[in-house]
Amino acid sequence: MVAVLLVLGGLGAWTALNDGYLFGIRTPLAAPDYEGTGGEPVTVEVPQGANGATIGAELAEKDVVASVGAFVHAYGANPDAAAIQPGTHTLKLRMSAASAVELLAENKIDRAGFTVPEGYAISQIKQSLIDQGWPQADVEATFADIASLLPPEAGGEPEGWLFPSSYEVKPDQTPVADVVTQMINETTSILKTLGVPAEQRQTVLIKASLIEREARLDKDRPIMAAAIENRLAADEWLGIDASLLYGLGRTSGGLTSAELADGSNPYNLSVRGNKGLPPTPIAAPSRESIEAVMNPADDSDVFYWCTVNLETGETKFANTQAEHDQNVAELHAWMEENPDWAG
Repeated sequence: MVAVLLVLGGLGAWTALNDGYLFGIRTPLAAPDYEGTGGEPVTVEVPQGANGATIGAELAEKDVVASVGAFVHAYGANPDAAAIQPGTHTLKLRMSAASAVELLAENKIDRAGFTVPEGYAISQIKQSLIDQGWPQADVEATFADIASLLPPEAGGEPEGWLFPSSYEVKPDQTPVADVVTQMINETTSILKTLGVPAEQRQTVLIKASLIEREARLDKDRPIMAAAIENRLAADEWLGIDASLLYGLGRTSGGLTSAELADGSNPYNLSVRGNKGLPPTPIAAPSRESIEAVMNPADDSDVFYWCTVNLETGETKFANTQAEHDQNVAELHAWMEENPDWAG
């Protein structure tokens, strides 16, 4: 079944794992972590649109933190992580993950005032604005009337239209409506640059948002785009967990049998749910994901994908059910060999 297949191979497998913490307390299963605030200074580069896993990989490679898993946990536990800006940061060797997140969030890079990470949903963008100093009442009022800021092709739905990037805006200088308008204009500009006709823009953003929430590596995006097109052409369920999680108001976590069986949720793309695309985008897609939708891989047979290594993000694609089953078995083997993975 597609629901089970892509649950195991996509975002579901990534998010359903225990992170090695119980009620916020480390257990023996937690990923390795250093203690203290570190030693010698070291510079690290935070890419634009980077998420916790991307930043954690860079820091672990330079021995700033002990593991990607520890950093991802600390990143998710610190509400100030949304303030981390792209650019060059000075950290220290062998810091605790919590200290690294705290220092990154404190570092201010003058060239950018507000950053929207790739893959953020509207709810996360709103909270980021509030966390970084815009009055909550102003944020709520702007989003209540956001339809007036959107282009007609958005159909009044803002999800997916607030482009993930860094913006030179500050709470004491820029009204919320102006910030949101900048993000919408950036999305419109990119869609025009890529030659997306107005009547296709919402559909392109929906597909791109699904890819954004599923892909770990850029090279996989065009292949995922091909798989989505092939499944739609064959009138098959997409079975993408990330969509159902969005429909449930979550960005991570496992899915229950009851949730997967609820066909009344329009974002449920499992075999017991709905065929076709979800009614709106589910996140803010990157330019790379939009480009992948516009230029999918030339593969008319690919139907499945499965992340077989949750640490590296290695994903394998398959044309047949039998091939996909082998990839799922490889994922299970990796999980058995890495029982303490806390990504």
